[in-house]
Parts: sequence; structure tokens; C-alpha cells
Amino acid sequence: MMERDTSPAGLLRQNNLRAKKSWGQCFLGDDEILDRIAQSCLLTPEDSAVELGAGLGHLTRHLAATGARIDAVERDRDLVAILERDLRLPNVRLHAANAAKIDFAAISGAARPVVAGNLPYQLTSPILFELIDQRQSVRRAVFLLQKEVAERLSSPPGSRDCGVLSVLLASCATVEYLFEVPARHFTPSPRVDSAVIRIEFDETERFHIRDRARFTRLVKAAFAQRRKMLRGALKFVPDLFVHASIEETLARAGIKATSRAEELSLDAWIALDNALDA
Repeated sequence: MMERDTSPAGLLRQNNLRAKKSWGQCFLGDDEILDRIAQSCLLTPEDSAVELGAGLGHLTRHLAATGARIDAVERDRDLVAILERDLRLPNVRLHAANAAKIDFAAISGAARPVVAGNLPYQLTSPILFELIDQRQSVRRAVFLLQKEVAERLSSPPGSRDCGVLSVLLASCATVEYLFEVPARHFTPSPRVDSAVIRIEFDETERFHIRDRARFTRLVKAAFAQRRKMLRGALKFVPDLFVHASIEETLARAGIKATSRAEELSLDAWIALDNALDA
């Protein structure tokens, strides 16, 4: 009897399926890389983890091999059917749900679970914003995503490649760029390489940010007009500047009005947010 082909291509073929391009589906089947991702989660048998986008179950099995309890989330009903049939492990629970719209602690039943997954491009930002909102309920996250995005997320505020999520993550977590995964390892092969990052959330917040929602609006507004100087970019959120003009507020924070969003350090962002109340 021939051994069953459990590679992503083999499983898709056996089930008469194709990767859904509109969902950004690219499956990773390399056991060495999958094990490296699972080990990067730093899981123990006492831990709980939530996997976002279980796909065909390849990473799920490696996460389960750590002994941790795994709650695997998958929204594609075709893939859920395969997982329900093939993924029968005592420490894995399967959830048919949208990874961008879940309560991580609630679905795992743990106080601060670890979150992991191979994120499709179009869901990366929504999931990361949700993760930041739930930062007090998550210990760490390990994600496989596009290399360019991984580089941007791990760039510190004040560097050329930083962006909105770089600043927001730096304000509540430590982001580490771990390793690259070339496109050839995926089925189907994407046009770009990928990389793995680890996000370690602060157990107690290191920075005093008075209003997180306001801070997020401030950072988003500045980066939305990335090429503009701050004195021009911040004109799109005039309601934030109720105590003083934009230029006066920038001066109070010790920031030049001619600065651009990518030039500000995290300390400068926090000073600017605090200056809104002065």
C-alpha cells in the first residue's frame, strides 16, 4: 500500500480542492520550518495557544507536539471538513470561525494564551489591531507573514521603515524578527518571501498612555499623510487639538512642526499624546 501524501499539494488534490487566491491561502508543509515556528512559540505542556488559520493542519500538529492545549481556528468550511476528519489529537480543539473576529482568551479559556499562525496578507493588519486591543489577554504571538511586513513591524519608531503598527506594538510589546521563509516552501508559491516574528506583550504596561483609542487615532492620522510634515498631516484630526493649536502642541512636546511621522521615537509619540491634555 502506498503511503498517503500528506503534503499541502497532496491533501488539496485528494480532496479536489484548490487554494483560494482571494483569501490569500498559501500552505506551508516543510516539517523543519514548521517545527522551528512551533518552537519559537516557547510553549510548555502547561500553556494554551490559539492558532489563527489552521489551514490543512500542518502547523497545528507541530504546535500540539509541544504538549500545550491548542485551539485551532479556521474559517474555510472546506478545510474545516478536512481538519474534522484528519486532525484528531487529544490536546486540539477546532473552531470554525473568522480569525480576525475572535476573543483570544475566551476561545482558549486561558488567562493569557499564546497566539500563532500563518497570516494571509489581507488579514494581517485587522488581526494585529485586534491583538493590540486584546494585549492584556495575550502573552505572546508568533506569526508567519510577508517578509516586508515583518521588517516593518520589527522596525523601531523613528526608523525609515516604521509604520502605524510599528509604533502601536512598540508601545505595548517587544517585537523580534526571527527568520525568513523563502516563497518556494509554500503551496502555491507566493510572489514574495515570508518571515517569522515574535511579539512579546508587556505583562504590565511600561508606558503610560492616557487614552489608547486617542493615541491610535493620533498615530494613524500622522502616518496616513506620511509625506506631509506633522503640522499638515495632523490637520485631519482637528478634534484632538482642543487645548492648543497643532504647532503649539507639537512645541510643547518638544517636536519640530516640520518633522514627519517616521522620524518620531516612541518617547516623542507619548510626549505628543500627553501634550494634547496640557
